[in-house]
This record gives sequence, C-alpha cells and structure tokens, in this order.
Amino acid sequence: MIESYNSFHVSQKQVVEAAKLLHLDDATIGLLSLPQREFSFTIPVKMDNGNTKIFSAYRIQYNFARGPAKGGIRFHKDETIDTIRALACWMTWKTAVVDLPLGGGKGGVVCDPKQLSERELENIARGYIRAVSDYIGTAKDIPAPDVYTNPQTMAWMMDEYETITRRHQPGVMTNKPRQIGGTEGRRDATARGGVYCVREACKHHNIDPTGTYAIQGFGNAGQRAALLHDEILGGGKLIAVSDSKGGIFNENGLNPRELVTYKLKNKTISGFPNSIDIPRESVLEQKVDILYPAALENSINHLNAKNIQAKIVCELSNGPTTPEADIILYKNNVFVIPDILASAGGVVVSYFEMVQDSYSFFWEESEVYEKLAHKMSKAYKTVAESIREKKVHPRLAAMVVAVARVAEACKLRGWV
Repeated sequence: MIESYNSFHVSQKQVVEAAKLLHLDDATIGLLSLPQREFSFTIPVKMDNGNTKIFSAYRIQYNFARGPAKGGIRFHKDETIDTIRALACWMTWKTAVVDLPLGGGKGGVVCDPKQLSERELENIARGYIRAVSDYIGTAKDIPAPDVYTNPQTMAWMMDEYETITRRHQPGVMTNKPRQIGGTEGRRDATARGGVYCVREACKHHNIDPTGTYAIQGFGNAGQRAALLHDEILGGGKLIAVSDSKGGIFNENGLNPRELVTYKLKNKTISGFPNSIDIPRESVLEQKVDILYPAALENSINHLNAKNIQAKIVCELSNGPTTPEADIILYKNNVFVIPDILASAGGVVVSYFEMVQDSYSFFWEESEVYEKLAHKMSKAYKTVAESIREKKVHPRLAAMVVAVARVAEACKLRGWV
C-alpha cells in the first residue's frame, strides 16, 4: 500500500542507487545514508488559557561537507522524525545539484497550527530557537519556513536568536520579511525555479511551452506556478487544478489570476465559475503537455503512474513520485524534472538572501531573477548531461550529480 512508504527509507535507497553508479566505497555510502547530527527535544509553551502544553520538536542536520546545513522548519500535527530525516536528506542533494556551498537540514514541531493563536505560534517559534540556538547560525545551520510556517515565523525566530546571542545576525534565517533583511524575489522562487526548468525541458525535448498544463495542489507553489507559467513560457492553457477539497476542469482553460483570487477569497477552488468539478486525483491523469505536482508525497505511484499522460512532470512538491512510478514514467517516455532540481529555486534565492545579508547590500528583483534563471538553467543542463551519460531516469541522474559532489567534499575533508 502507498501509505506504507517510509520517506526516509526511500531517500536512503535513492542514495545507495546513485552511490553504486558512482562506484563509491561502503564507508562513503554509509556516511551519506545517515544524518550527521540529530536533535530531538521538547518545547514547553504557556497557552492562552494559562495551561502549559509540551510540544515535541526536531532538527536534523544531514550533512556539512559542502557547507552549513540549510532547510526549513515545519509546524505539522503529523510530523515524524523519519519525515524530517528524509527532507533533510533531500535538502542535501537539492543544494548540491544546484551547486550551492551548503549542506542539508530540516526541522519540525509536532503541533496543529490551525488550532493555535498567533501568540501561541510565536511562543512555539521562540521556544524552538531557545532549544537549538547553540547549534544554528550562519556558519552552522540556517533555517527557513516550510509547511505552516512563514516569514513572520522567521522574524520571531531571528529576533529570539539575536536576543540570545546579543548580535545582529539577520542571515541566521532566510525568507524573512524584506524590511528586516529578506530579499526581493523569494516569495515565488520555488515555483519560478521550476518553471525555468520547464522552459529548458521544452527546448530540450522540442515541446511547445504554450500548450496545456495542469496543477495538482493549489497552495503557495501551485498558485505561483499558475501565475508564472504564462509569464515565463509566453502562454499556455491551464485546464485542470486540484486542492485538498477537490478538483476543477475546463477544456477551454481556467484563468490563472482569477483562480488565485478566488482561492484566496474562498479557501477552495471548488465552485470556480465556468469550471466543472472532477475528482482531485484525476487532475494528475489529464492529457496535458506539462503537469505540476505541488501537493502530497507519493501522489504518483505504482497504481496511477501508467495513467499519467503529461509529456513533462515538474515536481514542485517534495517526494511526489514513488520509486516504482519513476520506472513506469521513464518507460512511458514521460520526462520528470525531479524535486531536488525542480523545487530548488527556493533554496537558491535563500542562498542569495544569505549573501546579501552578509554584505548588507541588497539586489533589485530583476537581478535576483536573472541570477536564479542562470543557476536553474545550468543545473538542468548538468542533470541532462548525466541522463545522457548514465542512461538512467532523471531522478537517478540528478542524484548522481548531487551525491558525487557531496561525496567528493567528504573525501577531500578526509572523512572517508
């Protein structure tokens, strides 16, 4: 069953598969298959009703060979240590495949943000930093927002860290509000980086970028992809979209801007004018040129992979395709832009934010976009070359690029 997938075990298998293609020794494979450092702790929080509640929390620092750990902190009621391990692992390969001088990390708090007040969320955020302040910093580990956290969360966390260290260090967090050290261009960076990759893939595979597309998941990444697809690719017809409550379809096209406005106002896409309701799972199986999975892990699996009709699948979410599905899609000539490449735009611009914070000199939005486009295009071409050289599916090719870079850093340091 799909539910039986352990994300961390999947990530470990991906590492081993890439490592074997690279003929890495057992010691290196062992080092790259496990986190270098893990923290598991509790956060006592005074709630609005006067009671104290204890929250479990984690921070995983997966690998430091290429630089300090980098990765988000998520607040989610179903968070587990293995999910965080997997995400920290994937962040390591994500920073490596786009050639950033960073490692990978991830954090989480087991809580339900929808049931918490703003004051309670702030108390959790500050309590988290009090627990890990000795182990994060611009030269150690730089967190960012993730699921159910945002720039305001980072502002609270940065302030708590600066209060503890008694130093102004805005670079300790990224994706902060622009007024306190954030960068232009960060809000849509993940989706923008993905669409830049789609542009390269369309050139490479001779596919019309202004054809049809569908989006599974209409949160931040999905909404941004809808808005950016036309802007970057010069057109396109959005025919199907899903969110957590359902799916909609219109063969003549859905207006992206109107749909985003409707979603923000109504908290759902259901009922959008001039659309028909469809099962949300069927959005993945529409006959389109480009499909953007931007929702749940394991969405494309051995049960539905054979039904995927898109020419290009651009993974904006983490782990949307299972290992079995990767093979099916590859055999069916569906080109997948894997998550560690497709969704790397966010961490690329986070790195740009770190650079700007260190110099206290900030770039114009156009410069951020230009540098992001260059990074994503270069990374795409490197992965494409790996596909040709190794004759493997795109995810494995991207893993080969990333694992090779991290393994080389480990060896140069004398760790293995």
